[in-house]
Amino acid sequence: MTQNRFETLALSGAEPAEVRRLAAAAKAGDAEAGRDLAALWLHAAIAAPDRLAQTYDASAEGWLGRAPGAPMIAATGEPTPVPPEFWDAFWALANAPAAAPDPAGVTQRTAALAGQLDPVLLGRTGDAAWAYPGVREAVADGYPERFTLAALARAPKGSLGGAFHDLIVNNGFDLEVLDRDALGLADLPAPLDYLNARILQCHDLWHIVAGYQTTALHEVAISGFQAAQFGHHYSAMFLAMVLTKSAFGRPESVGLMLDTILTAWTHGRESPPILGVDWAAIWDRPVEAVREAIGITAYASPYPADLFEQLRAA
Repeated sequence: MTQNRFETLALSGAEPAEVRRLAAAAKAGDAEAGRDLAALWLHAAIAAPDRLAQTYDASAEGWLGRAPGAPMIAATGEPTPVPPEFWDAFWALANAPAAAPDPAGVTQRTAALAGQLDPVLLGRTGDAAWAYPGVREAVADGYPERFTLAALARAPKGSLGGAFHDLIVNNGFDLEVLDRDALGLADLPAPLDYLNARILQCHDLWHIVAGYQTTALHEVAISGFQAAQFGHHYSAMFLAMVLTKSAFGRPESVGLMLDTILTAWTHGRESPPILGVDWAAIWDRPVEAVREAIGITAYASPYPADLFEQLRAA
């Protein structure tokens, strides 16, 4: 019956007051409240992307004791139906055993679930994104031009460009997380064409600028930051899956996940929009100077960034 209850909530959603109540109850140790909260996060990802901000803002208020200090982003529509076949794939991933947290693997498998959702949701996700601060201005600048390793290699040591170059080269990363052309991102409707290409090229850069390390826990955290900045759909899907897996499989980890995700969400909501920053124009500036110029502070992690890696080593 627990899965049936979860699916019902994920389809219907709930008002912010109920979300706040559930977050507070989960903090008090109510395991069922944690599962219900995960269902409502999934609702915002698979049925009502315009409810994402109010759902996470209310979660933060219930869990952290205060709502983010940011303009409200109102919900605008009724939920989109979810195809019944979605649930088999969802539960197969949610219930899959894992020897250790695997954010990258969960991200890839969760993203694949989006292909099983109603195509109408794609348009709704784009419509919802327009409501986030800075999105219209960033999209107006045109489809993102690619960064180049050659330009980054010319940046001095200690600069933003130098730090970004070293992060990519030293870790064997791709300059863009995935190939935007292979994914056909330019063919998506606005603003999703811009947003999806931009986050592929800026995800690792935002790690540096916003102060998130490239560890398993901080990959979870930065997803909260990205979702808060522009309603990033894959981040919303990923976070809903992370909380579901914790609530059902490792209830003792729910507090860790909610502390991490909701502090990062609040960080993203309270930071200025950085989507449209002309990064190439400031590659040569020190990271701290860039942060000061755009008005962002580094993420204050409530736990050691390498917590999961420490646990694996132990």
